[in-house]
Amino acid sequence: MEILRGIPVSPGVAIGRAFVLRSEDFFSAARTEITPDDVPREILRFEEALTRTRSDLMKVRRKIAQELSHEHSEIFNAHLLILEDRTLIEDVLSQIKGEKVSAEFAFTTVIKRYFEAFQHVDDEYLRERLADIKDVGKRIILNLLGKKHQSLEHLSEDVILISNDLSPSETASMDRTHVIAFGTDIGGPTSHTAIMARSLEIPAVVGLDRISTMVVTGKHIIIDGNRGIAIVDPDQSTIERYEQEEKRFAQFVIQLDAIKLLPAETLDGHRVELLANIEFPAEIPSILSHGAEGIGLYRTEYFYMNRVDLPTEDEQFVAYREVAERLNPRPVIIRTLDLGGDKYLSSLDLPKEMNPFMGWRAIRFCLARPEIFKAQLRAALRASVFGKLKLMYPMISNVTEVRDANRLLSEVKEELKAARVAFDEKMQVGAMIEIPSAALITDVLADEVDFFSIGTNDLIQYSLAVDRVNAKIAYLYEPTHPAILKLIQLTVQNAKRKKVWVSVCGEMSSDPAMAILLVGFGIDQLSMGPFALPKVKKAIRSVTLKQAKDLAVRALQFTTGEEIKKFLEAKVKLLAPDLFQD
Repeated sequence: MEILRGIPVSPGVAIGRAFVLRSEDFFSAARTEITPDDVPREILRFEEALTRTRSDLMKVRRKIAQELSHEHSEIFNAHLLILEDRTLIEDVLSQIKGEKVSAEFAFTTVIKRYFEAFQHVDDEYLRERLADIKDVGKRIILNLLGKKHQSLEHLSEDVILISNDLSPSETASMDRTHVIAFGTDIGGPTSHTAIMARSLEIPAVVGLDRISTMVVTGKHIIIDGNRGIAIVDPDQSTIERYEQEEKRFAQFVIQLDAIKLLPAETLDGHRVELLANIEFPAEIPSILSHGAEGIGLYRTEYFYMNRVDLPTEDEQFVAYREVAERLNPRPVIIRTLDLGGDKYLSSLDLPKEMNPFMGWRAIRFCLARPEIFKAQLRAALRASVFGKLKLMYPMISNVTEVRDANRLLSEVKEELKAARVAFDEKMQVGAMIEIPSAALITDVLADEVDFFSIGTNDLIQYSLAVDRVNAKIAYLYEPTHPAILKLIQLTVQNAKRKKVWVSVCGEMSSDPAMAILLVGFGIDQLSMGPFALPKVKKAIRSVTLKQAKDLAVRALQFTTGEEIKKFLEAKVKLLAPDLFQD
């Protein structure tokens, strides 16, 4: 028995036999030289391969639109854009003409340069777009060679799919009646494959490093999408333990499903809003099916990043209007552009920085590039008449930044009025509390905004001086650290005095025990990933507001984060035992 640890991207447990999808090296074509007379033929072969690939992808897109949703089918828009990339096409044609080589060799030479460029990009999201390029590239090569793309549509039995990576089209074409889970060597939580897994609601773990090379088809395997592990060749006691967990998880899902449309309300009638965080409109069906009351964090930077140019105001307007209309009358909180840190857009030519997480990013970047910022503000304001939109500014560190952002917002409002363009003049505006300096002056910031949204991920990172992706110091990243809890408490107290409401949109809100603590502090709204919503709702519906407040008071009496964590878990297990069956 061997246990591999990876990244959980879709919850649940599956026990079964592996079906290993082997990765072939499609991008190592031998150099085949041609005569000048052969050049037109090779160009025609390449163009026909592009046409067939486009037709293949259109079929996949139609299939996904029918079986999942139109939004999920839009994942393949990026694939289709690659086929229309004139730079790539002209580079291949130049190789064929200038080097007098076959279409296969010319294409693989060019596409490898694209791979190299994306592999050296610092941003995780952009690196994961490499999977899209490989998917399209593989299809083009197969069409050049006259071979069929391997299909996962006609499996005869239930399997756990194992691969080095799964392309979006492979994930999309899976036989959902027989693929009960999957695990891959590589990948991350924002990859299209991860998004598809969550929408299919099957357990999935990515980033398992070497699972595809150590597992053969037919091997017994367990995928634990809750903890992010894969167990290869489990012993009988482990199988029996997971069979019990599989049953408990299925029963628990049924219990959660029964309350998903009920309010997040304590036993004594105190109501808390539960919203969801999203990156793509394609996630809307999932958040609604899990009982979200709106969107508490719409990360708009990914709309900028999945491209090589800046989106126009009209493009942004269309995107924001779609989300507003589909959620109406539920609220949608748009976080203004948060590029920088670990998120870059090549067309902006942002400078490399020694410490990008504390550098020229988020609101700092927006205020320095007002033409980009104002285009987004105009798009959001125009879309505000189609639903219940709100705006919030990220990475606020002082009151001047909020005032400057609001001044630009006022300018945009006046411009729209002059042009007789309708917008919601009462659209609420908030500040994100992610930096200790902001938390300490929330009494002042409250005079400038309608609400606060506490981004606990960064608040913890900046307060404790802990890089949250550095494994060597991961033990120092403590959501229960007394300093973090006191900053949250101070923020809520200042907000209540100024009649400003407070949300939490970081990972802390998706933990049931922490969610109860936050309710005890007086948080009005919690926003999280969609799969956490039912579990957090069940936690809130298992306690009284008085119990939550008592929990918050007692937690602050401890001196270490570890003590607070143990106390919370012990108390919440007593109050909501169903949440802690494992």
